[in-house]
Amino acid sequence: MQGIKRKIVYVGLYEGFAIVAATLGLAGMSGHSVQNAGMVAVATSAIAVVWNLVFNMLFERWEARQTVRGRSVARRVAHAIGFEGGLTVFFVPLMAWWFDTTLWRALLLDMGLLVFFLLYTFVFNWVFDRVFGLPAAAMGEAVAA
Repeated sequence: MQGIKRKIVYVGLYEGFAIVAATLGLAGMSGHSVQNAGMVAVATSAIAVVWNLVFNMLFERWEARQTVRGRSVARRVAHAIGFEGGLTVFFVPLMAWWFDTTLWRALLLDMGLLVFFLLYTFVFNWVFDRVFGLPAAAMGEAVAA
């Protein structure tokens, strides 16, 4: 499976499993009900999808203006920190408000999600590629724009 179909299936499965896992994790970490935590999980998923589109567009616009081309380790680290930092800016106030808790407690909840998603993303991508095959770009094939 390649192209836009692959991307749609990827995002749908990734976010679907993420919402279920985040719901259970947030319920456990916050002491709130699964229904209450589920609302936050759905909201954070929607925010993450939109932020991913916006952040990557802005990052690539910045990247195009750089004299040094390519994606070094430092540039990839900057990308990851910028993306996750942006999510933290959105998620912490949302969780503090929704769970009626302090910003510090909400930050701890967010850090729990960050650690989970680091591992989840690695495992999900590995399994997705095993089930659906690698994308053309990873196999060295030309990719139509």
